[in-house]
Amino acid sequence: MSQPLPGTALDQLFRTARTYNAFTGEVSDETLHQLYELLKFGPTEANTTPARIVFVKSDEAKAKLGPALSEGNFKKTMEAPVVAIVGYDMRFFDKLPVLFPHTDAKPWFEHRDEANLAWVAMRSSALQTAYLILAARSLGLDCGPMTGFDNAKVDEAFFAGTPIRSNILVNLGHGDPASIFPRSPRLGFDEACRIA
Repeated sequence: MSQPLPGTALDQLFRTARTYNAFTGEVSDETLHQLYELLKFGPTEANTTPARIVFVKSDEAKAKLGPALSEGNFKKTMEAPVVAIVGYDMRFFDKLPVLFPHTDAKPWFEHRDEANLAWVAMRSSALQTAYLILAARSLGLDCGPMTGFDNAKVDEAFFAGTPIRSNILVNLGHGDPASIFPRSPRLGFDEACRIA
């Protein structure tokens, strides 16, 4: 039976974890493999797992990404050790015979219109982005997720000729504490929740 995580783990994942605007250090390819091996287990709709991730590390890849970034996100992204481009595969259902083997789920999706497919794929890839953030934090990395970029430019630079579309960027590395602002307030339970 599962047991609650200790407070130190909850701090690292949630309570003291922050969104950083500057990073130091290196992130090895081995760490990126470990990160994926954790995040892949998070649940998605019918196990569709539509996220497709490009880990941008090289100067050449960053040069391709740079023109798509908003002015406020450019410097911190170019200086981050790694930038994860989390996209979603519009043909995610092609993998369902492997990913959802106990029933034929491909017909549930393959004839839907593009807007509906995009909604399904974006929703589950957003979940997978959250798993990526938690996996990164569990491995001792800090994160800087953002949506301030031109999706069409990212798609052209990294996903041209594929059915993959970009969703969210996440800077990864070791966060510089001087780059964060005071923590913004959060809604209390009674403001955000109710028990029915």
